[in-house]
Amino acid sequence: MCVIFFYVNSSPQNGGYKLILASNRDEFYARDTKPAGAWVSNEYVYGGIDLEPGREGGTWLAVSGKNGTFKVGALLNLTGEPKTRNSLVTNCYGAHNCNTTSTLTNVTTIPSTTIITTTTTTKTYSSPTLHNNNNSLLGRGMIVTDYVSNFNEDFNNSNYNCRLVEDCSKYNAFNFVSLEIGSSSSAAITLCSNVPASLIHYPEEKYYGFGNSLPSVPFEKVRFGRDRFQAIVQNYFNSDKSDDENVLIKRLMDLLKCKQRFWPDAELMRRAPNWGEHLSAINVAIPNEGYGSRTHTVILIDENNKMQFIEETMLSEDPAGEWSCTHLNKQFF
Repeated sequence: MCVIFFYVNSSPQNGGYKLILASNRDEFYARDTKPAGAWVSNEYVYGGIDLEPGREGGTWLAVSGKNGTFKVGALLNLTGEPKTRNSLVTNCYGAHNCNTTSTLTNVTTIPSTTIITTTTTTKTYSSPTLHNNNNSLLGRGMIVTDYVSNFNEDFNNSNYNCRLVEDCSKYNAFNFVSLEIGSSSSAAITLCSNVPASLIHYPEEKYYGFGNSLPSVPFEKVRFGRDRFQAIVQNYFNSDKSDDENVLIKRLMDLLKCKQRFWPDAELMRRAPNWGEHLSAINVAIPNEGYGSRTHTVILIDENNKMQFIEETMLSEDPAGEWSCTHLNKQFF
């Protein structure tokens, strides 16, 4: 389980931000992880790294900046999904509100080959071969790593997601949130899912929240969190800025640490009937199972391309024990 809230504006006003992001990583406490930092392999990439055997090098959230462009990738699992035997590719453009059902503008069942037309280009998708053996499935964290580490045309937001959705059956069920923020055009905001295989594109300058369900049926905590995230950011924008960024960061961290349970939740109950109530808080804590929100992250990128990456993460397997706080500052471009 994970949750992410964000706001993107590629051309912010004076004192504004290109990116404001808040995210929780929910994972087993014992999973070996490297805290957030600049990556040795790619010095322009920042984020934590998964050290779990067989999953080394992957990540759940990372940001990179190069040649005037920022990229952000975030990986969320899709809770309670069975292995699929049939695949559907959908391509959806237009406004989105995570509290309502998105309107699909182009839905196509895959025969041997399907052509899907986007607003600017035409892409051809081949029917994927679906796997039902867990041992054959790849680690999903490399989806984020590959995206944020590469800046050539093959790895831009559009091309990368089109290739990913063609080959998405290699992985267990996921939501992949990807952002590309440049200076010459509107930001690209895409959600790629593989159950069913779909791409959904969203406009910038709106407030988004995603979790471990499809965006058309968000968990109650995602609905609440998105609305609260929007209120926090708008209140900051509407203030006289006498409150510095540390106040904004603290309020976003407080949101990520919210332990209120948004229960009952029909969609969460359907997907996780045994753990549903425990998972219904933004800040998940199930100590008896060694599982919960083990990392809180806030990322800010201001109008002048200065990034602040703040991560609080557990140092032991006890959520009431010691935590570390990493605050990275990076002036890009």
